[in-house]
Amino acid sequence: MKEHRFTSLILAAATQYLLPLLLFLSVDILLRGHNKPGGGFMGGIMGASALALYFMAHDARSVRRILRIHPRYFLAIGLLAAAVSGLLPLFFGKPFMTGIWWDRHLPVIGMVGTPLLFDVGVYNVVVGVIMTIFLTLMENR
Repeated sequence: MKEHRFTSLILAAATQYLLPLLLFLSVDILLRGHNKPGGGFMGGIMGASALALYFMAHDARSVRRILRIHPRYFLAIGLLAAAVSGLLPLFFGKPFMTGIWWDRHLPVIGMVGTPLLFDVGVYNVVVGVIMTIFLTLMENR
């Protein structure tokens, strides 16, 4: 039996504009995290919150269409990125989780190095975990 959802027309229209803005803001918080307050965890929470808001206005199928891949893959990619950022210094004869920086300053991002790779991993893990839990709970009601 198909469940009928009552959604707000205003919320549905607003999320069409809010979702890209909130996702952009979450990536901005992610990118500034290794130099200023922010980072992968805060950015990931904001990104997952933006997707949860979109879910409230639409449905789980719409969120899955936006994600394009299963949220568990975000989790796996994030764990891999965090592990690589920790193991990469070992190949240069440095201790585990030592920051290695690229010698160029990128205009928007700033200094790029293993701390940024770790933050990207944390971002993906947070989005993956929250969206997996959220979609699983909402699809099994």
